[in-house]
Amino acid sequence: MSARFQLRIQRYGWDKASDCYEDLWGRQVEPARGALLEMAGLQAGERVLDMACGPGPIALAAAARVGSTGFVLGADISDRMVERAGAAARREGVTNVAFVRADAETEVAAPGAFDVALCSLGLMYAPNPRVALRRLRDAVRPGGRAAVAVWGARKQCGWAEIFPIVDARVESAVCPMFFQLGTGDALEHELARAGFGNIKTQRLNVELWYESAEQAVGAAFAGGPVALAYARFDEAVRRSAEAEYLGSIERYRRGSGYALPGEFVVAAAERVG
Repeated sequence: MSARFQLRIQRYGWDKASDCYEDLWGRQVEPARGALLEMAGLQAGERVLDMACGPGPIALAAAARVGSTGFVLGADISDRMVERAGAAARREGVTNVAFVRADAETEVAAPGAFDVALCSLGLMYAPNPRVALRRLRDAVRPGGRAAVAVWGARKQCGWAEIFPIVDARVESAVCPMFFQLGTGDALEHELARAGFGNIKTQRLNVELWYESAEQAVGAAFAGGPVALAYARFDEAVRRSAEAEYLGSIERYRRGSGYALPGEFVVAAAERVG
């Protein structure tokens, strides 16, 4: 599958997921978001790029940290995510932030325009993560910083069977290398190859709690990267896929809810050269 087609799937898939992503995943990914913001060490007056910003939670939090003398630009591949992020900023009265539609491999401003670049749980979806990291490196000034969070190793993520379950029913190829960056020292190595130094990483093991089977299924299918494929399933295929997924997480069931293991890798680095 070409990178261009893969990006198209990503764009329309996240459009589909935009309405429910934050409700179904916001609480679960909060540990990664919090760690990323802390490791970024944002200061008043800094200019920040938030790549793959989704509905805007990181961008809005960053805007509060850099204050009225700073600025945050959020970019996302999905038009609907950008719209939701902008609406959230207006609703909260945040004026030092703007949002644009762009994928992670696209240059969104002049080189060196930012002090800090952030990417929370977006690199896994880039057709070429190495190019995406290079774009983050180019976006910040010499000596500028980046903070990145990705999902961890496949074996540490209890919901991981969602991908083969969907791919067995339709060729989605939505993120064939999804867990690669979270395995071993892969993220650190890729940051170094992209031109970053002074790299620090931490691995977070978390519990993803879903109060019901309906919530667990909604997060896996409608609220994430397979949303476009799921929307195209007929009723019979949808029900069989949901049943197979619930079977794959049965060992994590706790009463009527599910406590799925999850893992994040968060890194902070500086631009060198």
